[in-house]
Amino acid sequence: MPKVFPELKSAPIITRYENNPILSKKDIPYEATCIYNAGITKYEGKYVMIFRDDVRGDGQMYPCKAIHLGLAISDDGIHWSVAPKPFLSADDYVTDEILRFYDPRLTVIDGVLHMCFAVDTHHGVHGGVGIIHDLEKLEIKSISAPDNRNMVLFPEKIGGLYTRLERPFPVYSRGGKDRFDIWYAQSPDLKFWGNNKLVMGVEHVPYANDKIGPAAPPIKTEKGWLTTFHSVDIDQTRGKNGWEDAWKKRYCAGIMLLDLEDPSKVIGMYKEPLLAPETDYEVNEGMRQNVIFPGGMILEDSGEVKIYYGASDTVECLATADVNDLIKLCLDKK
Repeated sequence: MPKVFPELKSAPIITRYENNPILSKKDIPYEATCIYNAGITKYEGKYVMIFRDDVRGDGQMYPCKAIHLGLAISDDGIHWSVAPKPFLSADDYVTDEILRFYDPRLTVIDGVLHMCFAVDTHHGVHGGVGIIHDLEKLEIKSISAPDNRNMVLFPEKIGGLYTRLERPFPVYSRGGKDRFDIWYAQSPDLKFWGNNKLVMGVEHVPYANDKIGPAAPPIKTEKGWLTTFHSVDIDQTRGKNGWEDAWKKRYCAGIMLLDLEDPSKVIGMYKEPLLAPETDYEVNEGMRQNVIFPGGMILEDSGEVKIYYGASDTVECLATADVNDLIKLCLDKK
């Protein structure tokens, strides 16, 4: 039996926005049920969010009628104006193979807006990378082999190469069950990816007993690449916890610091969760409770870091911390 972690707390340096959630179904001008796992970045003087919208019946896990990606713009990173129609759905890329796009992550590289995303197909889950033109159209540059997802791009080339973190789904090689880790890959052109290296295994995270993976795209600091990740623990005694008959997992957010020149090297990691489910909208409400999943992290000129996260797979939320406090968490040897 895996080790059970009965209580996990967020780091004391974290401040949740007092009016969370910052985006929910009531803010969407078209059919929407669950708004979460958004990618957020600063682009051309505005905050840009591309969010996941699951269209379900309230309180109904199945059927999921559709999954869209929606677009929202903000002047302050808190109050959002949502576009009148979805930015992207599988209908925009109709094939016999692709089922849906979801879980976007946004990164600006050399002034160009890039998006990583997950793709469900009839033959597995893929990770995609593309370029967004004029906040209107996605140009897909590459889609991985299955099974891979949770991809995030670094905001600049490293050693002259595009660089990403990713989370493959090995089953046979990891004991026939969830045991998924964070990997690193590089590309000269966003199409051909290689130079793969293990960054961190689930066994290296003291509060995970199931799997880990990338979360928000990294931000650059003088000490290294500040990087969030998601961690999952399972407790078989957990009950319903949402709309499904049973939901036994808990998702937390972690924080680590990667080497600037070789981001496959972990310089330091906070040994406890950065964000753990604690509030009503994280623990007692929504489709899958006890879920926190960061998808965006923005370093402001003031040193404040905005951390955007999906809560309970239902709403999008915001937390903040000082960048120096986050770095200190990662480097503290306690």
